Amino acid sequence: MAGSLCNAVGGVRSVAPPAQSSIAGWYSGADVVDSFATTFGAGISRDPEAVAHAILGRPAWWVRGLLAIRDMTVARFGLKTTGELQRNAPDRKSIAFFPVLARSESELVLGVDDRHLDFRASILLGALNDEDAFEVVVTTVVHCHNTFGRAYLALIKPIHVLVVRSNLSRTVQARNGELQSSLTSP
Repeated sequence: MAGSLCNAVGGVRSVAPPAQSSIAGWYSGADVVDSFATTFGAGISRDPEAVAHAILGRPAWWVRGLLAIRDMTVARFGLKTTGELQRNAPDRKSIAFFPVLARSESELVLGVDDRHLDFRASILLGALNDEDAFEVVVTTVVHCHNTFGRAYLALIKPIHVLVVRSNLSRTVQARNGELQSSLTSP
């Protein structure tokens, strides 16, 4: 991956959904809209796809376990498993199992439309005062279609928040660890 993500700094915080996101039109009437941000520092690639891979590419063991349970459960109800989502991604383009729907210089949009709900996730890169540091905002928007979608969302919402925060935090910690290793290596 060009321009490794090696100098992530800062903690994960809840923020207002960014008005400049390309999914801002989805905010109105949504069943869920949440945004979490962290700061990435000097030397980190400002490529939204590279940032998305860093955030989503290596989830914690407990996240992988929950996804396996989710897949076994939702398959019984005819919903798409993570494997099906990945295989059915437009042009087979996905990050982790999330299909890539749109890309710009500063944002990557992932999402799926299913019979119970539609969701979009944005990974938006912003500029900070420090010219070498930038904020990364992950926004999720969900629109439910029916009672089943609302029940599913009620079940997964608390877990979703933990997963997003964990993925962002793990990315920051991993990049800080890489930075510390590079500073102490001979």
